Amino acid sequence: MLQDLLGALGLASIYLLFALGMSLTWGTIDILNFSHGSIFMFSAFTAHLLIPYVPMGFVGVALVCIVVGALMSLLVQVVAFEQIIKRARNRNTAERQILIGGIGVAIIPLAIAQEVTKSNPFGFIDSGFEVTTWTFMGLRGTNILLITLTAAAALAVGTAMWLRRSRHGLALRSIGVDSEVSAMMGVDRRRLAIVTMAVSGGLAGLAACLFTYTLGAITPESGDTLLIKAFACIILGGVGSTGGVVLGSVLLAVTETIVLTRTSGLWVEAVAFGLIFLVLLVKPSGLFGRKEVRRT
Repeated sequence: MLQDLLGALGLASIYLLFALGMSLTWGTIDILNFSHGSIFMFSAFTAHLLIPYVPMGFVGVALVCIVVGALMSLLVQVVAFEQIIKRARNRNTAERQILIGGIGVAIIPLAIAQEVTKSNPFGFIDSGFEVTTWTFMGLRGTNILLITLTAAAALAVGTAMWLRRSRHGLALRSIGVDSEVSAMMGVDRRRLAIVTMAVSGGLAGLAACLFTYTLGAITPESGDTLLIKAFACIILGGVGSTGGVVLGSVLLAVTETIVLTRTSGLWVEAVAFGLIFLVLLVKPSGLFGRKEVRRT
């Protein structure tokens, strides 16, 4: 039982790191970035391509993934999403077009990775980092599990404190609550959007690094699977709530683990969709979601 719980917490940490970036952009600058999964995948794919030519340990691989994820997310914001927002007739139109644009952008890195790998799994086999196993009081774990748990906890707390206490964080929250009033008070939405998208991409890159080391390898389609899981975590907890994303990630991971260990495991993939549907019926704003401010 405790071993299953430890595994569920490791899985929840991966979901949290991935979903935290999506929640950050969705809950503050109103961008639901459907290219987040491809950014996740392509950051790990870039590190995979570099390892044979540039010897790297864990820190080097993590830095490459974080930087590539941040740069890709930044590029998507400047080249695609900003142009959509400028040309859209109104906010609702911009949101719909960003959804479609994100899906379109996601196809490009996915197609590149599929072509190069022939859709086969890839990983960091030749890196200098070795995943080791430890045993403590009957529980088995790995060094990468400890790193994942620590990183997820630290970044969740750090993100929450940044949003609540820093000047930039408070400005971001004001955009999420009422973008019109925040603009009248001098908040530079474009600059904050660029920073937020870069942070979001960096979190996706770190999640990709840790997930790839955890599994040993991922496929070009792995980002698409995590995208649905992240969407479930955010809906469960509530858009714009860091604590909600943490709780949503834990609930989803624990539920999936119970289904996997207590049944044949065929229903695991349906859990995310089922939880989304249930929460939307019972509490559409999520467990810790806030009411939106809409001006007419």
